[in-house]
Parts: sequence; C-alpha cells; structure tokens
Amino acid sequence: MGAQKLLLLLALVLLLRPGDSQHEQTFSSDPSFRTGLDITDSSAVRKLSPGTPNERRRSTLGSASTVRNVKDFGARGDGSSDDTKAFAAAWKAACSSSAPVTVLVPEGKAYRLKPITFSGPCKSPITVAIKGTILASGRMSDWDGADRRLWMLFDKVDGLRVEGGGTIDGNGQVWWKVSCKVDSAQPCKGAPTALTFQSCRGLTVTDLKFKNSQQMHVTFSKCANVRISQMTISAPGTVPTRTESTSPAAPTLRSATPGSRSITATNIVCGPGHGISIGSLGANGAEHTVSDVLVDTARLEGTTNGVRIKTWQGGKGYARNIIFRNIVMDNVKNPIIIDQNYCDSPKSCGEQKSAVAVSGVTFQNVRGTSATAVAMDFDCSRTVPCRGITLQDVHLVTASGAPAKSFCRNVSLSKFGTVVPSTCSS
Repeated sequence: MGAQKLLLLLALVLLLRPGDSQHEQTFSSDPSFRTGLDITDSSAVRKLSPGTPNERRRSTLGSASTVRNVKDFGARGDGSSDDTKAFAAAWKAACSSSAPVTVLVPEGKAYRLKPITFSGPCKSPITVAIKGTILASGRMSDWDGADRRLWMLFDKVDGLRVEGGGTIDGNGQVWWKVSCKVDSAQPCKGAPTALTFQSCRGLTVTDLKFKNSQQMHVTFSKCANVRISQMTISAPGTVPTRTESTSPAAPTLRSATPGSRSITATNIVCGPGHGISIGSLGANGAEHTVSDVLVDTARLEGTTNGVRIKTWQGGKGYARNIIFRNIVMDNVKNPIIIDQNYCDSPKSCGEQKSAVAVSGVTFQNVRGTSATAVAMDFDCSRTVPCRGITLQDVHLVTASGAPAKSFCRNVSLSKFGTVVPSTCSS
C-alpha cells in the first residue's frame, strides 16, 4: 500500500462566517477532497467547488515595488541552508507595506524552514506566491521550545492569498520513523501540521501542492470567509499521520471537525487511507457540535472506512442533519459506520452515561463492495442512542460477491427503496 497513490481530486470553496465556531489528493474541478485538511472551530462552510480558469491563470505578481522576493532578504534556496530568517524579514516588510504586496518564493529553488509564524494584522492585503518548494527542517530538535503542532502558521492575517503552483514539503519521513505507531518503544508525541491558518478572514488558498506532511497537511482554525481550490495533497498510504495517537492512521478526508456546520463536500476520490470521517467528537468529555453536512458524489477505494461518524463516550453535544449520498465503495473495510463508542486507546474506555447525540443521518444511493463481512455498522450509545438514521437505496456486498452483513446496536433505523444487506443483527 505504501507504494500506492491516493488520488483526491477536489476543488472546494469554504465560506466561513466570523464568530461561529506515495497518496495523492487533488482539490480541483475533477472528482475530489482530503488527507490532511482540517477545519476547526469554523462554521458556515457553504459550498465546495472548483476555482475558475481565470483564477487558475491569474498572475500573482504586481510591479517590482510591490514584490518582496525572499532572495532579496537573504534566502539561498539551496535546500540545505536555513532560510527562516529571510522569510521572516520578507514577511515583516510585506506586512508593514501600505499598499497591496506580494511575497515571492521563486521557482526552481527549495527553501528550508524551521517553525515560523507569519503574524498579522497587516496594513494591506498580502499575496504569498509560492513558485518554488518550501521544505521543512529535517531536525526535530528545531521544534524544541516551540509548539510541536505547528510548522508554518499564518495568524490573524486578513485579506491573505496563498498560491503559486509550488510545493510545501513537510519532510515527514523524519517524523514517521520515530512514531510510536512504527516503533512501539518510542514515546507518543505530537507532530506538526504543515500549514496552519488561524483567525484569518478573507482568505484564499489556491494552486498549491502539499507533500509528506509531518502530521496534517492543512488546518483552518477560527477562520472566516475562506476559499480553497486547486490543491494536491500527497503522502504514502501507510504513514502514521497522527503521531500523538497509538492507533493506525493513514490519510483521512475529514468532512467536519468540532464546531463545523453547513458543509458541502462534492466530487471526491479517496483511497487508500481512512476514508471520510465526521469527528472524532466529544473526546475527554468535551462538548462538540457538527450539523448540516452534505457529502455528495464520492468514490472510495481500499479505504479503512467509507463514510463514518465517530464520537467518544463521555462527550456532549451533537452530530445531526448529515447526508451521505451517491457514494461508491470499492473494497472498503467499513463502508457505512456510526461509532458512538469510539475509543482510540490501547485500554478499554468503559461505558459512560453521556455521549454526543447522533441524529438525522441519511445514507442515500450507497453502492459497492466491502472488504469485510460487516458492511454496515451502527454501534451506538445505550444511554444516548442514534435516532433518525435513514437508509435509502443501499446495495453493498463483499468484495468476493458474497452477501454482506449489518450490525446494529441502540439505533433507530428507517429504510426506503432497496437496502442490501437488508437486516440488522445486534
């Protein structure tokens, strides 16, 4: 599987309201969405769609007086020198500009960076034109004294545009080999997200390639009015992309994380990897909410899960008004799964009284093959059972063609049309 590629062809637009809160995956106009896209404490993600041809062709460079080229600030771009200070100086000059400005990362060069924060607020809108490659430092000690969850952070920058057709390479191989999931003798520690946007408004991220992140590739936290399109994300299928965890974790397409609502994800191709997940929600007794999610037209190939909702026992909140429709499964281990008893721990989590309520979930026109005998798995809380779960026109068999099974516990189901497997056993 490590030699296989994960193809995710997605073009997405995220419109987020303020105050609400090796694999290849390409975010484009072709079928698409995931591994490493995380939306946290952001809401009103209204539409996912391709960038226009004009957007994809549009030049990012203005006059020489409005361009801050990182090489003019001392960046060498030889792939081994530390260019962090040069990037910080170029950003400082751009952020203080009274006119719109472009920070240029030239083509044909590889710029090695330690952890870095590009802070706002800035005086004028900034475009970061990444034409070349930005490469993460290969020394884990460079994160000593820094936040291990972050490599490149844009914080409180309004009117930001990041684009250019270049590559962001997380140099994740350095982190993967010391993951506790690869070597059980290693301590389980966090690893950086390659690119994080925090508290940014009016943000556009387009025409970028992400490669081999240390953990997640891209995270949007507490952002508003965000547009994302034309992104390709690639990483081997068996890498431990969540090194703070002890469970296997190949790439995942996350449709929604806590605090998200009004999300539409369309035209997705994903696999191998973890599949499409909503959650996890309610960890450590937290109150999390996700609502009004539509996942429409997706193909999953060889994934660990197909379409999944996962919540921890002991949590609070809800996951509701969720639709998965027009989904094709190809040799997927758990094609349809709702797990209210999620437990990412080597020890039993034990039954708890509280749970994130799951309701109003529809699986419509879901077809294909399951790599396991159980194609539909509804493992819900005894005290807060799953309610209003609808199956409509579902046809799932095992990859061998044999009939598949379903498992149901503490769930209220409605069925319409032909549903195969047609019965639940608990």
